[in-house]
Amino acid sequence: MSELFAPLDRTAVLPAPGGFPDQTSPLPLLAPLPGELAALEARGITAWFGDHQVLDRVSLTMEAGEITALIGPSGCGKSTFLRILNRMHELIPSASLAGEVLLDGDDIYDPRKRLVDARKSIGMVFQKPNPFPAMSIYDNVVAGLKLTGTRVSRDEKDELVESCLTKAGLWKEVKDRLRSPGGGLSGGQQQRLCIARSLAVKPRVLLMDEPCSALDPTSTRVIEETMLELVSEVTIVIVTHNMQQAQRVSSSCAFFLAAGGKPGAIVEHGDTEAMFSNPLDPRTFDYVNGRFG
Repeated sequence: MSELFAPLDRTAVLPAPGGFPDQTSPLPLLAPLPGELAALEARGITAWFGDHQVLDRVSLTMEAGEITALIGPSGCGKSTFLRILNRMHELIPSASLAGEVLLDGDDIYDPRKRLVDARKSIGMVFQKPNPFPAMSIYDNVVAGLKLTGTRVSRDEKDELVESCLTKAGLWKEVKDRLRSPGGGLSGGQQQRLCIARSLAVKPRVLLMDEPCSALDPTSTRVIEETMLELVSEVTIVIVTHNMQQAQRVSSSCAFFLAAGGKPGAIVEHGDTEAMFSNPLDPRTFDYVNGRFG
């Protein structure tokens, strides 16, 4: 690894490249204890699209019960890294990777692990709200249960819908129109509906890829408040280009950078307040103060 991209407090070791595991001999991820928070750790993640390398030996621990923000200019691999954390990278035919992603020490890329278990344990909220537009608000929330093969009674569904919409800060706004189409909600409400849908399968980690970039300031504030309330129950990793948002919601931060034709790598990571007030690397200082990116 070149000196330009060497992390300040971590040296990663590149494992042998090998694409993705075959889906054989399914072995479910370890079931969490009630209320147990999960840590997520990436070790030596290197990623390619065809022959183009987009990440170089990225190692990062996302602590249990915290919000970790991934920051950096466009094109530095933040969203690719986020998608690797719940095995969405492998949906792209030309994609491959090396390294490990550990959920409390359990490798989600183990060939014996089922893809559905990784997706159930590590949920995803995208940049653009993507509720099922013709499906009711109620059915949107419980849609993941069918996809993960989770069977619950009608009463349990009702309780789950209320609980998840409440946690997503949406229940009071929609409780009298649960059978209305999810596509009829405002953009901010749709994003909170997507959060509720992710929470319904009881993930241990929630990944959020610029969840507020298409929203107005009021909706952004509500989503941020929702994240701060949820973090007591689920570990959160968020990609954001909004430096103020990273400061407001995250307790730790990782600064990604790709320059000079090199793949993305972490320049610096650590406590958010320290990185913004007294970063160790001058490139971090320049980025968080708006001098580039």
